[in-house]
Amino acid sequence: MTAPIKRHLLAPGPTPVPERVALAMARPALYHRAPEFAEVLLDCVAKLRLLFKTAEPVVLLSASATGGMEAAVANLLGPGDAAVVVRGGKFGERWGDLCSAYGVPFEAIDVEWGRSVDPASVDAALAKRPDAKALLVTASETSTGVRHPVEALGPICRARGALLVVDGVTAVGCFDVPMDAWGIDCMVVGSQKALMLPPGLTAVALSARAREALERSKHPRYYFDLRKELKNHEKGQTAFTPATSLVVGLREALTMIEEEGLDNVFARHARLAHATREGARALGLELFADRPTPACTAIRVPAGVDGSALVKRIRERWGVTIAGGQDRLKGKIIRLAHLGWAAEFDTLIALAAVELGLADLGHPVQPGAGVGAAETALRAS
Repeated sequence: MTAPIKRHLLAPGPTPVPERVALAMARPALYHRAPEFAEVLLDCVAKLRLLFKTAEPVVLLSASATGGMEAAVANLLGPGDAAVVVRGGKFGERWGDLCSAYGVPFEAIDVEWGRSVDPASVDAALAKRPDAKALLVTASETSTGVRHPVEALGPICRARGALLVVDGVTAVGCFDVPMDAWGIDCMVVGSQKALMLPPGLTAVALSARAREALERSKHPRYYFDLRKELKNHEKGQTAFTPATSLVVGLREALTMIEEEGLDNVFARHARLAHATREGARALGLELFADRPTPACTAIRVPAGVDGSALVKRIRERWGVTIAGGQDRLKGKIIRLAHLGWAAEFDTLIALAAVELGLADLGHPVQPGAGVGAAETALRAS
């Protein structure tokens, strides 16, 4: 008999669920129209507003984050409206796919994968498309490991009369994304990233300008009608049956974030990201992103190594799940996550697994080089 492999989930989503969150979700189910659930939902919304740093309303939908992104397009844009879309990775391209699904013409800003968008190109695109009602952008593009400069885009959108709509799925809860201060009109978050939950919930925050837009939109919508959700959330209810146990778990996860303190949460993510990158460099590996996100580190696979084979070897032989490249980056990069319920030894495990996996595939590695560099960085930070 062989001993079972202890598994470690170190991919950028889904991320590990803390034990206390899992235990909260294991409690007896609540009736979604009962006062007990209304209390939980309203508490979650209040805590999400603190996390988003907004005075604006936030609604929860029982869907993955793609559902929240679709709700943004369906509710904020209407027939005849146009948009500008930043496409710099798989999830930036998803904004364009959603616009196409709803018949929204858009001006695409195609950014080289691994690069962050230049705010000047955003201004130029909005000037070229004066009928654009919204700019759709991803704050933390985990397919490439890039952080886009969302903080610079709010004033540009205001000057051009466009809404700033942000996919904050692996940004919110990982680094500071102050919605009101940055002039973000709509921000979407998913449960299975820095919020430390299983997939199945998405949160959508809406500014006053965004709420005006959703009243004007003539797109057909039913389940993802944010007007219904705003009215129901005021009463501590949802328009349709929600994922009640996930909402209970969300309250526990948000309580954990409150207890740690937002600044400490952001500093932890930055610290783990720095240590991961120091470890990768010590192994002679090249980082992929020009402006890395604190959520995950994208690393170029060495010449002669198949990135997909490396991910598979690390998972099957060493029990560590990391992510490979998507689409045009398949086999070319690996991605190590350090978001959500992540700590120092997760970083060391990820780097040790990369060392072992590379050695297994015949790539020359100095054992402990990456782990040692990460340890040094962690002790110094």
